[in-house]
Amino acid sequence: MEYIMNLALSEFQQAIRDAARSFLAKECSIDVVREIQESPLGYSSELWQRIAALGWPGLLIPEEYGGIGASFTDLVVLLEETGRALLPSPLISTVLCALAIDSAGNGDQKRAFLPKIASGELKMSLALTEPSASVDSAAISTTAISQQDSYSVTGTKLFVRDAGVSDYLLVIVRTADGRDDGVSLLLVEASAPGITITPLKTIGRDRQCEVVFESVPVSRANLLGAPGQAWPLVDKLVQWGAVAECAEMVGAGQQSFDFAVGYAKDRVLFGRPLGSFQVVQHKCADLFTDVEGSRMLTYYAAWKLSEGLPATADVSRAKVWVSEALRRVTREAHQIHGGIAYIIEHPLHLYFQRQKTSEMAYGDVDYHLRRVAHDLLD
Repeated sequence: MEYIMNLALSEFQQAIRDAARSFLAKECSIDVVREIQESPLGYSSELWQRIAALGWPGLLIPEEYGGIGASFTDLVVLLEETGRALLPSPLISTVLCALAIDSAGNGDQKRAFLPKIASGELKMSLALTEPSASVDSAAISTTAISQQDSYSVTGTKLFVRDAGVSDYLLVIVRTADGRDDGVSLLLVEASAPGITITPLKTIGRDRQCEVVFESVPVSRANLLGAPGQAWPLVDKLVQWGAVAECAEMVGAGQQSFDFAVGYAKDRVLFGRPLGSFQVVQHKCADLFTDVEGSRMLTYYAAWKLSEGLPATADVSRAKVWVSEALRRVTREAHQIHGGIAYIIEHPLHLYFQRQKTSEMAYGDVDYHLRRVAHDLLD
């Protein structure tokens, strides 16, 4: 069967992009971002409710559960805009958990969780990585010991984004010995007894937390899918999460590029525009190439995920390239600006910080390079 990717945005995607850009320009200025980042939780319930009113948390949720029923590529269009604005919210975390529930949940779980996620009433966080920070199945050591009608969860999760503001955690646990076999998914209330959530200080101020489970009782009714068979879905969640982060990095890179080109046009040096110097022109051309290449790889991976096609290698290629390219973009944008970009009042450093944290999320460059090599050589 032949598959053809259309690189042009659909009318619906254009409407998503335009509405998101307009909303974020009005409601999520750099001053608002700074204010939210400096708050104790790094989160604004008022802004979240306005986001929910637009239907963003329910974008991928089927209409029968109160969502919009859009595609993953549609979400990527939205996330490029949230990355451009540096939106501080639990949107990606919540959407990923909704995807897991829609993919593996039973009817009762879908009815209990998806409408509340779509309305913005319920926020969720994916508790995946542990002290090793690896996203491989062998790194899962948090255990869920089977009891009569429940599980007892014990272990530590690190770098759990948005855990401090979430109502539920989607926790990857080990219910049996093995590597891929034995991994399960549990829906755990964030306020359950035995859970300790500690915010972590990160360069991007992106609401990461340490979550410690000490014999936390979880009902069997909160098991998502078959026991011990969750790793294929977890791997798909890593792929969805990696592409979501790529989309936000593309948006952040586009804004960094716009800052740099605007400054090169406006700044006059030695009686001529900064952008008239050849070295600056070359830098701007390199930035453009990196941003556009990143966008193409991201949308290609997103399209394959939306179509249900094998996308493991495409996701990893995108994550490697976008992470490294957008690191160059933010670095060279600083160089074009010179000293002014290094003062705290200028917003460019916020984009550099966001890029660094996104680069590490859902598998770092080394992890995804190994997956690319595996695809090429096996």
